Amino acid sequence: ADTLTLADVEWWRFYGDSALRDIIRRTLDHNKNMQAAAARVERMREMYRIRQAELLPSAGLNAAADHETNDYAGETPKRDAEFDLKASVGWELDLWGNLRWAKRQGEAEWSASVEDERAMRMTLIAEAASAYFRLVALDNELAIVCRTLETRREGVAKAKLRFEGGLISELVYQQATVEYASTAMLIPDLENRIETTENALCLLMGTYPGEEIRRDEADMEALPSDSLPVGLPSQLLQRRPDVRAAEQQLRSAMGEVGIAYADRFPRLTFSLQGGWENDALKGFFRSPFSYVAGQIAAPIFGFGRKKARYRAALAAYDESRLKYEQKVLEAFKETDDAVSTYRNVRQTTVLKTLSRNAARKYVELAELQYRAGSINYIDVLDAQRRYFDTQIGLSNAVRDENLALVQLYKALGGGW
Repeated sequence: ADTLTLADVEWWRFYGDSALRDIIRRTLDHNKNMQAAAARVERMREMYRIRQAELLPSAGLNAAADHETNDYAGETPKRDAEFDLKASVGWELDLWGNLRWAKRQGEAEWSASVEDERAMRMTLIAEAASAYFRLVALDNELAIVCRTLETRREGVAKAKLRFEGGLISELVYQQATVEYASTAMLIPDLENRIETTENALCLLMGTYPGEEIRRDEADMEALPSDSLPVGLPSQLLQRRPDVRAAEQQLRSAMGEVGIAYADRFPRLTFSLQGGWENDALKGFFRSPFSYVAGQIAAPIFGFGRKKARYRAALAAYDESRLKYEQKVLEAFKETDDAVSTYRNVRQTTVLKTLSRNAARKYVELAELQYRAGSINYIDVLDAQRRYFDTQIGLSNAVRDENLALVQLYKALGGGW
């Protein structure tokens, strides 16, 4: 258990929300990009099978019948019929490893496509989880605004009665009206952002916009553990599918170098053909035919084409090597950034929870003192405004913490 990291936890265990798990499953099953990645894996697997088969002899069977009439000037027309039944076997002797390098290249390309599919799976899980947490946070923010709006509607009604009764000045009444209007203006924007986020989730799940997205309410009190195992750097290189894909692409480039190098030398092929041929069906199987040939093909003057191809393959290998090294650096950077971000937003959430609790107590005390005549109603409005801001701030902090945890899980290579 001490060697486990956060990325070793399966995504359906890591994300405990049942609604979120359902969204992720639908995303993995119906997302078009995911299906395209799976199709590419299948294509590269079949291409690898072709490379494997090229190492083996090829066999064929040919059956033919033709009837030719020759009518030359001054001669009697002649009919020339021929019937053939022949089998052939051909094989290229892989002296310099050309076909073997091609097989290694095909295997590396297939493995790279598998890792790319895993990276796509990891990315889609992170995108679905992030969109879900944003949607839940928007729902919670809208609920806060609606509750606050109802409180301020009651406050406006009370302020109006007190103003008409001469108990307070018009300034207090207008201030209560301003607070109500400023709160009400937040609702259209929130509803628009909720709909946009729902549409983004529908797109991820491969469905049309407008489908109702099931989600649970945000829990402002439940916080993840302070201690999250992130593992060792070597585990990161073994876990991240995008790093592993870059490694396989480097191997594919090495295979291309081997192919280009072996292509500079002669090729030796053997072919064997045998069967029967005759100008009539009668006695056909008493007319055997056989043909054996060996061929060595080598370029004499290529004007440097093969040498240039070899140099180009070496340059492509260097390009892939540098991309792999860059990908390793990016993986370490993303992980370190994700760890740092999570720690900071975690601290922010704790502080904003304290601030929210203090602001709630502040509102209770302000209302008691206002009823006792110790403070003015404007002080109550100020306390309510502070409490509203701290509620929104805590909701956003919890959202940011969830998003940071999603990014940390992805950066560590979890989810595929």
